[in-house]
Amino acid sequence: MTVHAEEEMAGDNLSIFDVEHVILTGEITERQQDRDTGEWKYLVEGETIAGDLAVVVAKLSITNKLVMITVYVV
Repeated sequence: MTVHAEEEMAGDNLSIFDVEHVILTGEITERQQDRDTGEWKYLVEGETIAGDLAVVVAKLSITNKLVMITVYVV
């Protein structure tokens, strides 16, 4: 989790369990390539534990770990 993602989670009253639920039950709705680095990031849309629609923006790090860039409720 980036600091930005943690701040956005707190702002939307989301927990790490909500983020996990979105990723596990949602689907990739968009793939975007960074113009400068060429890295791909993925927008995963799904439901929080409470059933609200949310998006997790994530990428794979160079060590193949999933990094959550930001999270927001739609």
